[in-house]
Amino acid sequence: MNGGQRRLAAILAAGFLLILATVTIGNAESMISDFAAAGLHETRVHIWTWELTSVTGWLAVAPLLWWSAARFRPPRTDWRIALAIALAGLPLASVLHVAAMIGLRHVAYAAMGEHYTFAGSLADPYLYEFRKDAATYLQFLGTAAVAQWLLERVRNPGGQDIAPSPPHAPAMFTVNDGSKRFLVPVSTIEHVSAAGNYVELHADGRTLTHRATLSGVEKELGETFVRIHRSRLVQRAAIRSIETDRSGDFLVELDSGLSLSGSRRYRDLVVGQPVPSQ
Repeated sequence: MNGGQRRLAAILAAGFLLILATVTIGNAESMISDFAAAGLHETRVHIWTWELTSVTGWLAVAPLLWWSAARFRPPRTDWRIALAIALAGLPLASVLHVAAMIGLRHVAYAAMGEHYTFAGSLADPYLYEFRKDAATYLQFLGTAAVAQWLLERVRNPGGQDIAPSPPHAPAMFTVNDGSKRFLVPVSTIEHVSAAGNYVELHADGRTLTHRATLSGVEKELGETFVRIHRSRLVQRAAIRSIETDRSGDFLVELDSGLSLSGSRRYRDLVVGQPVPSQ
């Protein structure tokens, strides 16, 4: 992240935590009032324990939701596929939340010398929690997607824009990895690095070794890939952000979250503007 992104991230995190704290206090105090109005005896400590363990459970699940939003949100993924993945993730998120919440409550009650029972007076406590979890899940996932979109809108130092990706590239790339031959969709290749008399292609989370020079692979892949270092190519469309230091060297962050160093010599090819003289 550059300085502007870090500041924005701090503001978004503070706002999120403020809203979360406000909602938590409101829920706990409302539940205390509801119990009192219904003539049911329940201690404030128990009710606050329920709320805090529920919130903590969601915070434990939040990194997974953040990763999901970064990996599958539109336009990176077709919105129909993204929606299907989001809906499929709801039961998993709910299970993880409930498991974390129950575990924390058992620990909290044991610390008070008491025993916690999840069911309580509810006929189906899991269905009850799932209905509540659905709304919270969508809020957390939506917040992650919007926050990431805002962070990507923050300009790099000097107002640099990533150079647009040229339209033409081969659909498949043939990789000779030892005695095996692979046909790799070019769109899945994130970056390519030199390794002696070979190159390593990083695609879909796997690394394939191909006997060729980096210059030869660069010509084959076409201008949808850009050289950021004498030993490294990256796919233009996979670049999320660029951060330049005072020397003119830069750091490229890819959609996968991986950060790769780039040389000042190649920066103008990536950001689409001349390198300032020193």
